[in-house]
Amino acid sequence: MTDTEAVRLLDCEDVAWFRDQPEAARGAAAALGRRIGLGEQRSSQLVLAVAELAGNIAKHAVDGSLLLRVVRNEAVAGVEVLAVDGGPGIADVPAALKDGMSTTGTLGIGLGAVGRLADSFHIHSQPGLGTVQLARFWPRPTHPSTAGEPAVGGITRPIGGEQVCGDAWAARKDTGEQPPAPHPGNAAAPPASGATSWSALTGTRPLPPHPRTAPAPGSSARPARPGRPTAVRAAVAGPGTGVLVMSCDGLGHGPMAAVAAQAAVHAFRTGTARTPEQAVEHIHRALRGTRGAAVAVARLEPDGRLLFCGVGNITAALVTRTSRSTLLSHPGIAGHQMHQLHTYEHHVPRHGILVMHSDGLSERWTHSDLAGLLHHPPALIAAALMRQAGTRRDDASAVIAQAAR
Repeated sequence: MTDTEAVRLLDCEDVAWFRDQPEAARGAAAALGRRIGLGEQRSSQLVLAVAELAGNIAKHAVDGSLLLRVVRNEAVAGVEVLAVDGGPGIADVPAALKDGMSTTGTLGIGLGAVGRLADSFHIHSQPGLGTVQLARFWPRPTHPSTAGEPAVGGITRPIGGEQVCGDAWAARKDTGEQPPAPHPGNAAAPPASGATSWSALTGTRPLPPHPRTAPAPGSSARPARPGRPTAVRAAVAGPGTGVLVMSCDGLGHGPMAAVAAQAAVHAFRTGTARTPEQAVEHIHRALRGTRGAAVAVARLEPDGRLLFCGVGNITAALVTRTSRSTLLSHPGIAGHQMHQLHTYEHHVPRHGILVMHSDGLSERWTHSDLAGLLHHPPALIAAALMRQAGTRRDDASAVIAQAAR
């Protein structure tokens, strides 16, 4: 992440999860392709891929599900498909991707066909644990901005019985310039189809950013050592393009929790805060009148410097193949009661990732659970983590940010 062009981000709109519903998944894929203008031929290819992935879940998987969602950048919208299951896994993934390979007596062209149809296709499988697959479809002709994988990706899942999720995540670049207004629905956990926007429900407006941007006298500018957080009295954004990442858990679950989460997303995306502490303060003011939320914001910079500020029960950690270092948050509820905020400075190791998730995921995971996934796109890592640690007793969300490679 060395400049604005090198940092790629996608806004995500989670549309629907499907479990044991292959017909419904195919129908939703067709409708989604039409809705975003994917084109007739490309929509048909999307439906074929969804049919294959959903069919594999039905035939092979234990506790499998499929997520359809819209992905957008500044120029174009596409569709992303995530297929997640709990087993039995694929012993030889390269062989499974070859045409003619089958373990059920079929022609065995399915996964290879999905890989050819999709603009990007990633798969991770471990025997006895399960498989996670990600396929992304863009309109034709392909826009240059769709090349490459985004630096940040996440996933949300509502508690059983709910259609909206009270958890959310979002990411944006920061170059010191005013960010553009977001496209309607560009968020990690939007209101359900036909739902009123959060601003109409709450009657609130975006607030100006906190004015403090200069360091306090005597504050240290020395970089943090790997694994050793440094408290920063008044953090300042560094040079180059930074990436701000937010994770939010609206209090409780259901529509009112989703209102709080979307208020946080809107405040984060439309604000001009350059540091995590400023962003959390801004979100805190925007959440007044809502249920409130646990909120954490991180800023990643090109040299590996990371600034972090969190309030409430958002779990955050830096993860490598050999280590997990937990980032410190403070008690409180954004929108209701917060004590004095503290920003901590860390260093993200090369090839390391930042993980943030709500308490819809257990904290009982280790670096070894993710060690074999670090080379995959962030969204696939987030889906694998949710499969590993998701509790299903609450809304759940996970967001992953990758360090520069």
